[in-house]
Amino acid sequence: MSDIGDTVDPLSLENQVCFALAVASRSVIGLYRPVLEPMGLTHPQYLVMLALWQHAPLSVKELSRLLQLEPATLSPLLKRLETAGLVERRRAAADERSLAVTLTESGRALRGQAEKIPAAIVERLGMDLTELQELHRALTRVIAAAGEAHPATG
Repeated sequence: MSDIGDTVDPLSLENQVCFALAVASRSVIGLYRPVLEPMGLTHPQYLVMLALWQHAPLSVKELSRLLQLEPATLSPLLKRLETAGLVERRRAAADERSLAVTLTESGRALRGQAEKIPAAIVERLGMDLTELQELHRALTRVIAAAGEAHPATG
């Protein structure tokens, strides 16, 4: 036992929120790998496709904001999805400086296969759907709180 008397070590690894989040993230994303492989997608590419299936067409800037990814991180993902024939990037008619990302016919068709993914992940986790929905709400609150947090000044 790592506790001494009634005191808890503030640096105890198992008590760190960051550790629990990091391990949970890696573990859950790992469950997606075998489900996404037959579709030819990585998990980050799947997130891009989810955003596009819901909102296409999107500018790269809008996609970056939605996914909370830097454009420099997003660009290689889009390039690979374009090479795979799932998306197209074109200059927006309204603003030549802006790239619009749209789904190709193949990209739209892939949505049918993807519709099975959420249920497959819930099954692999073996957790109650209500518990997962509450976890999602809690994580959404953590994301919002972290986004509003002020960096420590020292």
